[in-house]
Amino acid sequence: MTEEGDTVFAVVGPGAVGGLFAWLLQRAGHEVVAVGRPNTVEAIRRDGIEVRSEEFGDGVQRIRADTEVPAGAHVIVATKAYGLDDVLPGIAAARPVEVVSFLNGIEHMAPLRDALPGVPVAGASVAVSALRASTTVIDHRSRFVRIEAPEAAAEFASIRALADAGPSVRTGGTEAEVLWAKFRLLAALALLTSYWRQPAGAALSEDPELTEAVVSEIVACSVAEGVPVAELDLVRALRSVPGGMRTSLQEDLAAGAPSELDALGGSLLRVGERHGISTPAIARIVVELSAAD
Repeated sequence: MTEEGDTVFAVVGPGAVGGLFAWLLQRAGHEVVAVGRPNTVEAIRRDGIEVRSEEFGDGVQRIRADTEVPAGAHVIVATKAYGLDDVLPGIAAARPVEVVSFLNGIEHMAPLRDALPGVPVAGASVAVSALRASTTVIDHRSRFVRIEAPEAAAEFASIRALADAGPSVRTGGTEAEVLWAKFRLLAALALLTSYWRQPAGAALSEDPELTEAVVSEIVACSVAEGVPVAELDLVRALRSVPGGMRTSLQEDLAAGAPSELDALGGSLLRVGERHGISTPAIARIVVELSAAD
């Protein structure tokens, strides 16, 4: 339980991104609780969280860790999309002051809001390259952490604290615009790199017709959901991605680990079905990756 007037930031899902957030917030002097599974909590209590970063430096932060969200906390959700169902009851039980989600995809906001009536909830996105070298060691590989949040979340304490802690934070637009801006790029990259089992450059050029079809279908889904974008803009964004980049979906499928295939490809198929949009290229990829998974 937090004292009245205290601001405690609970980072639910202290993996690569969540762990980096917790480390940055703690380093900036904020009160942080890393909320995770028992083995993760035990490791953080024992070792702290270590970050290795050219941008922010190297170091260990001793961070409070628990399996439960503290009552009245400001919650930052940084789990994988498939992990939301597991953590949502605990978040709701804590009666948080506010919740900011950094989950990939577009379908997680409705269940969050349904479970948290009366609680301010916002969906944000982050662009960063970070990998867990171990349970408590995070390699921050990019020279940036770029957070995008909707205008409605500009005054959220979590967003202000993250801006204070080092990441570049931009607020503006609607939640749908923020989520779809990342989702369009991520879904195209993740599906094609996973399908071809190649880094981004090779995957995008392996079959230009398939790449063009995937882009066209994603743009059609985005437009149907009220977030218009030109196909050329998505193509340019894809071309700007480093050719050697690999995606977490690609890595998870290759390792036989739980993946965000449904949150990325599956959600696009559901959007298409809902709006009567044909998505044969995405369906082809999802079916083959599902069979392999």
